[in-house]
Amino acid sequence: MRGLNLKFPDAGQEARSVGYAMLLAGVIALSYVLYQLNTAIDEVAYWDLRIVAMDRQSQRKTMPLASPVQGGREIKQEFRRANAVMSEIDLPWGALFDSVEYAASHDVALLSVQPDAAGRTMRIGGEAKTMSALLDFVGALEREPVLKDAYLLKYEIKQDDPQRPIIFSLMASWIEAS
Repeated sequence: MRGLNLKFPDAGQEARSVGYAMLLAGVIALSYVLYQLNTAIDEVAYWDLRIVAMDRQSQRKTMPLASPVQGGREIKQEFRRANAVMSEIDLPWGALFDSVEYAASHDVALLSVQPDAAGRTMRIGGEAKTMSALLDFVGALEREPVLKDAYLLKYEIKQDDPQRPIIFSLMASWIEAS
């Protein structure tokens, strides 16, 4: 076999500067790769800790706040109150107020609206200028599609007022929207 005869360029200043530049580029590339590796290791460690913490939290057993025997009555009362609040929140407020406002005229002033979610009724208190305005208001409430069974509970004519307004209280039921 024949030997190779290799000739290297002059190892002058030019060749050395290219060599140093390549060495510097290699060191920079190596440091960047090490930085990326360190970042990836830190992220893996972070997620490992999160997984361990979530596992511990899911395995942790919670103790009851009160035994059922001791606080059973209080808990039942709290549930009843919460259910009452939820039933009032679920009322068709928009439709009820729109119906009452649509039925009212400038001769009738509404002073109170008290809904009863359990009985699906609404008590309305107000003041009317005349008896005919009051009866027209009750009739208009009865014609509203959301309300039914509107009737006067009581009324009183204010004798001490020169205009003699009529203070009234009436009851109306609402229809369940389906």
